[in-house]
Amino acid sequence: MTTIFPSPPSDKAALEEGADLTPRFDAAGLVTAVVTDTRDNAVLMLAHMNAEALQLTIGSGIAHYWSRSRNSLWKKGETSGNLQMVEEIRVDCDQDAILLKVRVTGDDATCHTGRRSCFYRKLVAREGVAQLLSDSEPRFDPNQVYKKEP
Repeated sequence: MTTIFPSPPSDKAALEEGADLTPRFDAAGLVTAVVTDTRDNAVLMLAHMNAEALQLTIGSGIAHYWSRSRNSLWKKGETSGNLQMVEEIRVDCDQDAILLKVRVTGDDATCHTGRRSCFYRKLVAREGVAQLLSDSEPRFDPNQVYKKEP
């Protein structure tokens, strides 16, 4: 797929103040994507996008990402039915991070564990030991949705 994005300008002012989308992909060809819910601004997940994922997201209005673990393009929610419908896209000052503001369909769950957000555990320190405490329950059974054996 041919990229629609021009190379980032060498002029810092043009990069930071210009109207052109010129993402600064890292050495692996990725930009970081932070995903929040449009209703309450909850942080749902952090992912990565390559040029194709960004193009598909812009063109379709449905979030697409690059899976580093599977080394493949990924339409978020395609298997679970919890699609991320993009309502707004923002780019940070030096264009190396994307913010997607989305509305999630289906069970309103983003995490592969079945929870609304991938950030479902809070770090607490007890007697000098860091522990993780979950503050949410799954909204769907990932073993059923992803056909995993229990």
